[in-house]
Amino acid sequence: MLAIIGIIIIAALAVYGVFRSINKSNKWIDPPKDFPPDWRAVLEKEVLFYSNLSDEDKLYFEQRVHGFLLNYKITPIQTTIDLKDKLLVASSAIIPIFHFPNWRYTNLKEVLIYPARFNLDYDTEGENRNILGMVGNGILEGKMVLSKKALEHGFSNKTDKGNTAIHEFIHLVDKMDGAVDGIPKALMDKKLVLPWLEVMHKEIENIQKGESDIRSYATTNQQEFLAVCGEYFFERPHLFERKHPELFAIMDQVFNPKTGS
Repeated sequence: MLAIIGIIIIAALAVYGVFRSINKSNKWIDPPKDFPPDWRAVLEKEVLFYSNLSDEDKLYFEQRVHGFLLNYKITPIQTTIDLKDKLLVASSAIIPIFHFPNWRYTNLKEVLIYPARFNLDYDTEGENRNILGMVGNGILEGKMVLSKKALEHGFSNKTDKGNTAIHEFIHLVDKMDGAVDGIPKALMDKKLVLPWLEVMHKEIENIQKGESDIRSYATTNQQEFLAVCGEYFFERPHLFERKHPELFAIMDQVFNPKTGS
């Protein structure tokens, strides 16, 4: 009897240890108050969104970036990454949800960095390698895959209205409500849904007619329209507002609410 009781106690302790370990691994790690100066220099040089912020908002951005790096894995696959690459990934994650201080990507655990374009089988050599970034599903649920070249190009070219990493994080924002449908309900007020759909489909027609400077990939489906316009919105906000005032007005209410959340 004592032996059986001992076994039960050991088993119970083992189960407790497993759950304690899981809870510990899932606990959010808060960043320290001090942001490394060399990290700040990278952001100032590489991330236009950051360099355009006020001094107070820069400190806030730094804390959010640091928190991302402490709580999500960034793993190179068949390549190497450095501090700049990690800071660019983290910046891409924070830019779309900058005005939402309590936001966490609960649908993300790890970002995989591939050297360049890849295909649906994640091959980095051979034919049909036309993918720059992807939000994983199935066995890759909770993972994002990014091309290192696309990641760096998205920040080095500050006039092309595009940024692959921001594009993919907007997909994650869209996915937070359970459906990747181009309607980011986790951020969007219900009253904006119908106006958003109306202006979206009107703009898709303009793109198809060749009467818009939004790239044609936005016509693929609603979710790609949101992500492509999101790149433009964050990369070239003033140009986007001038060229597409209706789109800008709605997206500004979604991503830049006056009070945040």
